[in-house]
Amino acid sequence: MSTLTDVNTDNASSTNPKQSDTNPSNKAVLTLEEIQKILPHRYPFALVDRIIEYVPGKLAVGIKNVTFNEPYFQGHFPGRPIMPGVMIVEAMAQVGGIVLTQLPDDMDGNLFVFAGIDKIRFRRPVVPGDQLVMKTELLSIKRRRFGKMQASALVNGERVTEGELMFSLVD
Repeated sequence: MSTLTDVNTDNASSTNPKQSDTNPSNKAVLTLEEIQKILPHRYPFALVDRIIEYVPGKLAVGIKNVTFNEPYFQGHFPGRPIMPGVMIVEAMAQVGGIVLTQLPDDMDGNLFVFAGIDKIRFRRPVVPGDQLVMKTELLSIKRRRFGKMQASALVNGERVTEGELMFSLVD
């Protein structure tokens, strides 16, 4: 089970939206170095290059630049590399982990884990050279323990993946 986030609010202290333009080429709201201070994932499992929009506790938009050097392309598929759907879902979940960096005070500083997916749809393959723009929006938190997010991933403005992500608070 991969972790969504080990909450660290050093870089997420504002309740106001932080954003660059939704144009992925614009400056990051959170750089790779800042993301690494928030999320526990490291190469080869760190799948978010930057955050371009961020509303703490509500939503985040992140970027993943897909390169031919990704380890999973060695076997998926030789001669026709396609990013595995589970890696797209994990990348969206990591953007969701950024959303979880600012929740109500008594939930702050807790570890959340990826707990499930619903209604996931894959619309087209993601290949080397694509830039994934992933948006996650917090839908609900139940019993202060379980939560749900709406997630989507786009390439060149075209939706490639969408669905709901669930997470759980670990004691």
